[in-house]
Amino acid sequence: MPTITLKAHFNGKNIQLDEPCDLPDDAQLLVTILSPPPLEAERAAWSSLAAESLSRAYGKDEPEYTMEDIQPS
Repeated sequence: MPTITLKAHFNGKNIQLDEPCDLPDDAQLLVTILSPPPLEAERAAWSSLAAESLSRAYGKDEPEYTMEDIQPS
């Protein structure tokens, strides 16, 4: 059987595959535990910081650049 990657989750008792897969008896498996996704509050804080930084970078005092102002590198 070729090596494949399948999504799965732990339901508190067992590891459950998130998609069907026919595994042969005694198939060898490697299990990798992933870091939990960031908390929603943390994600919101990072999004807010990014929006704040972008508004400073592209604020009302930022000059408008034309194609003539852009120099090739």
